Amino acid sequence: MTSTTFTPPQSLVIATRESRLALWQAEHVRDWLRSLYPQCDVRIFGMTTQGDQILDKSLAKIGGKGLFVKELEIAMEQGHADLAVHSLKDVPMELPPGFALAAVMEREDPRDAWVSPRHASLDELPHGAVVGTSSLRRESQLRARYPHLRVQALRGNLDTRLRKLDEGQYAGILLAAAGLKRLGLGERVRAVISTGDMLPAVGQAALGIEIRADRPDLLQALSPLNHLPTALCVQAERAVSRGLGGSCTTPIGAYATLEGDDMLLRAVLGLPDGSRALHATSRARVIEPSQAEALGLQVAQQLRDQGADALLAQLGGH
Repeated sequence: MTSTTFTPPQSLVIATRESRLALWQAEHVRDWLRSLYPQCDVRIFGMTTQGDQILDKSLAKIGGKGLFVKELEIAMEQGHADLAVHSLKDVPMELPPGFALAAVMEREDPRDAWVSPRHASLDELPHGAVVGTSSLRRESQLRARYPHLRVQALRGNLDTRLRKLDEGQYAGILLAAAGLKRLGLGERVRAVISTGDMLPAVGQAALGIEIRADRPDLLQALSPLNHLPTALCVQAERAVSRGLGGSCTTPIGAYATLEGDDMLLRAVLGLPDGSRALHATSRARVIEPSQAEALGLQVAQQLRDQGADALLAQLGGH
């Protein structure tokens, strides 16, 4: 019987977007890999994607967050890079043929953050105050809870969004708490919004590492970076979206938590104008990916039973 010995990689190239947050994420993975494999030459290959270039249209109108991922995949396909680091909430629910998610790293704070120079919370805002967000999911939940506020689109990287806020274009903006914390901007957070008030995006605050599917060597090399509890939770969340045929721009929030082997999964699907929202919750024992997938599909079916298909048709999703 022959045993295969693992040979540590000699060099690795990480493809990433060039925004400050994306570079932080790539550097975070680079530092992990350097500590695991001190002899390995780990380099970063920065790219400006189409999603970074088109800032005058909403992501929903130009093809969704997959625009942040596609060009990094081409770099891997052409041999310019071995792996790509993504915010998992930007990763399409179905990866293209020939690619695989090799690892899901431990999640940061998954909640949304309220950032405002003058107002301590959303509850303090006067009638007609303008709140900025690029997310249909946030817009849907925000309008349902605060119908007296005005919601306006907010595109650009994190620094651009904060600059627009500081210029007075918005009373406040909603951002992922994880991004602010990772860049050392935690002091900008005026309030963190509980998941009971606003469900996060699928995979929010988790980093995913994508590789070509024909690289089992990389799958093995990256396995120490995979955080199983996060990977299981994210798998359940992504299964909700897949089960509904949702894309990265569908107004779906889903959030799974594990206590021991007990997973609680909550999901919401709403119209961007806040006029209608469907909610579903389920709990199950989850210790392996197939069980996480099954729980996600079960929650998706609960939403379908409440009329998700008709709601998605209204959104133009079906």
